[in-house]
Amino acid sequence: MPENHQIILKDMKMYKQAPAPWKLKGEGIMLIYKFSRDWVENHGNLPEHLKGKFKGGLGYLMLVNYESSPVGPYKELLFIPGKFGPYGKQAITKIYVSTEVSTQNGHVNWGIPKETLAISWEKVGGKESIQVKNGEDNIFSCETTPGTIPFPISTSLLPINLHQSWDGVDFFTRPAGFGWAKRTKIENLQINATYFPDLISQKPLFAIKIDPFRIKFPKATYAV
Repeated sequence: MPENHQIILKDMKMYKQAPAPWKLKGEGIMLIYKFSRDWVENHGNLPEHLKGKFKGGLGYLMLVNYESSPVGPYKELLFIPGKFGPYGKQAITKIYVSTEVSTQNGHVNWGIPKETLAISWEKVGGKESIQVKNGEDNIFSCETTPGTIPFPISTSLLPINLHQSWDGVDFFTRPAGFGWAKRTKIENLQINATYFPDLISQKPLFAIKIDPFRIKFPKATYAV
């Protein structure tokens, strides 16, 4: 384990440490995009080490309600613009989760740049309402209405192969998951571009609700 990784672990002493691998289950909503290089460079919330390195591929907006994980239930909003050089892997450039213990373990285990904010996920009838807030500021909100015809889905069809840089360490992680999906309708999407990539102008290729799903995040490999 890299030396500065040990330092992060010392800072985590007040939180539950849950080393990888993780097995999680829950439900999620995924919007799949194909972004232009120009849009990603200007609106993708890229850290300095990713600027000018966009290589295309599919982009994802994900909303996840983890019913169980090694650190308990939590909710998540994340954005993956696509693939980047030099490795041709994906990167999460913005992510919010609803618990600090998930944030801290995400940093240490996989170099994922998690931040902690309040996330609500309400179900009324056949509609779901999701909201992310920072105090009184609305960061993200939408309503979804899932369809009726289920079909199997897995990371073989929509792969996630991550390269994250955190505190001078390169983390490489390839989660594997599967579940049952339905096409879903996204309505009343609102995004505060100060906090999250402004996707309002971008039309997804399609959107799905996955319920239930199971996913495994293995131990990352490292490069310093």
